[in-house]
Amino acid sequence: MTEPTNVPADPAPDPASTSRRCPCGSGDVYGGCCARFHGRYAADGTLAAPTAEALMRSRYAAFALAATGELAEAEAYLLATWAPETRPAQLALDGPADESGDQVRWLRLDVESTAGGGPFDDDGSVTFTAHFRTPAGRHTQHETSRFVRRSGTWLYRDGDAS
Repeated sequence: MTEPTNVPADPAPDPASTSRRCPCGSGDVYGGCCARFHGRYAADGTLAAPTAEALMRSRYAAFALAATGELAEAEAYLLATWAPETRPAQLALDGPADESGDQVRWLRLDVESTAGGGPFDDDGSVTFTAHFRTPAGRHTQHETSRFVRRSGTWLYRDGDAS
């Protein structure tokens, strides 16, 4: 019997990472929070966030886990969750520190407000502040992100950072 040549990678996240708090700040463990969206996408390409806020949180978690090297599919997930009309061709994600020591460490996400973006809406917005640290110190990024729902799937459209 021959071994299959195209065996898909196991989409299940590392058990250690699924039992700690989710980077999105929901208070839930990663395995019961954003890992289900990341894992489902890795398994079969399905985007499953039920609301604009859930998609926003899962995108933040993807950025945070990409920075630590814990989510290999982060770029693919982020691009797939981006509306085609505003999607870049590629992303320059923060990764684990290289020899220079340069690294972005995502610390916390504070969701401040949402408008629309629910299960019966076709658009919505989420205002948030993302806290992060670089070798130069602590910083924040405040943004209002806009989302659209197409064929039942929430997508990030664009945002205004301040």
